[in-house]
Amino acid sequence: MKITMNVDCTPEEARAFLGLPDVKPMQDKLIAEMQEQMSATMKAMSPEEMMKAWMPAAKGFEQMQAFFAQMAGAARDK
Repeated sequence: MKITMNVDCTPEEARAFLGLPDVKPMQDKLIAEMQEQMSATMKAMSPEEMMKAWMPAAKGFEQMQAFFAQMAGAARDK
């Protein structure tokens, strides 16, 4: 015998039913603080400084592309 039960409720109702805490106010506060910090950082940095900060990520992407090109070349030569 198999019994299936569907419960239609919102996430808030499910949390309250299971006794879990409501973390939305904390999440909203943290997101607002992160936005403020990011805005302050963006205002303080010049475009040149931002590019210097982001270049290691771009360099890593270029290295990954070169690796895949090398692997594709090695597979083609076999």
